[in-house]
Amino acid sequence: GVLGSGDFARSLAVRLVCSGFKVVVGSRNPKRKASLFPAAAEVTFQAEAVKKADVIFVAIFREHYSTLCDLADVLAGKILVDVSNNTEISHHKESNAEYLASLFPACTVVKGFNVVSAWTLQSGARDGNKQVLICSNNQEAKRTVAEIAQVMGFTPVDMGCMSSACEIENIPLRLLPAWKIPISLALGLFLCFFTYNLIRQVIHPYIREQKNKLYKIPIEVVNTTLPCVSYVMLSLVYLPGVLAACSQLYYGTKYRRFPDWLDQWLQHRKQIGLLSFFCAALHAVYSLCLPMRRSHRYLLIETAVKQAVEKKMTIWVEEEVWRMEIYISVGIIALGLLSLLAITSLPSIANSLNWREFSFIQ
Repeated sequence: GVLGSGDFARSLAVRLVCSGFKVVVGSRNPKRKASLFPAAAEVTFQAEAVKKADVIFVAIFREHYSTLCDLADVLAGKILVDVSNNTEISHHKESNAEYLASLFPACTVVKGFNVVSAWTLQSGARDGNKQVLICSNNQEAKRTVAEIAQVMGFTPVDMGCMSSACEIENIPLRLLPAWKIPISLALGLFLCFFTYNLIRQVIHPYIREQKNKLYKIPIEVVNTTLPCVSYVMLSLVYLPGVLAACSQLYYGTKYRRFPDWLDQWLQHRKQIGLLSFFCAALHAVYSLCLPMRRSHRYLLIETAVKQAVEKKMTIWVEEEVWRMEIYISVGIIALGLLSLLAITSLPSIANSLNWREFSFIQ
């Protein structure tokens, strides 16, 4: 059974029908909502739907749970699967699932499917996160919901008792929790190097020689800053491993817990490495755009005019040519190697490599 007629309820009904389940949908306006659901799903009033189902997905907002109180007698003994989420992290003192359980003490409440989007339900587990986090105080009810999730093509993950519901409900609301420290670190490094390069390339020439080079700020100064951030971030990927090894050698054991700051650093290495690759890729794009600038064209014309005035036939300097060719070649190779490191750090690629292959690439 599915109580509700919103986007998630419709997607859930579609996925259940495609997985071979007999689905009955409870709605306050069944005639108006029937066309939104698959033909194989029966759309009726909530009371009728509750009578026909043993497992009921409650796909309505927390604020509307109280509207089901009239069905308390019919719901007694049923398994209620709470799929709701909040708009803010820890918005209420108790989780939605615990609140639902308090309203219907005669029912068995299971928290689940809230981390799966409506799009994933419609397209199948192949296009989204396959994990369905489940928690409940009743082991048999958890097992029943887990079997339903498996038939639907998902991987059920037992998160324990109902006290875990609050944590599960907060998961969809978190915005890149593992990236906050690495991004802050990258921004801090960028500001430091940008300030240094701004002083060196723009402010210093203006003070010393009265040359206006403000035009360098959007492209040149940024392009000089990006590789500095990239190689410092890359060094920060491997430095904690060295510190961890030194710690183990010092204490003579690998079973001693690392300090919290080192432990956090080790856990953020993948994100730091990917940000290093991002800065390096931006540096490559900025470098390709350097000859496209109007200022670069003016400088070329100015150089050509000076050469004509001085009647120089050529300004070719063999050493500078070779230096630049080798410099760019090594940069391309370095970017290629960094790309390889970045690709193999992605979970989908890393999971296909054994430990020896991953260590060889590193």
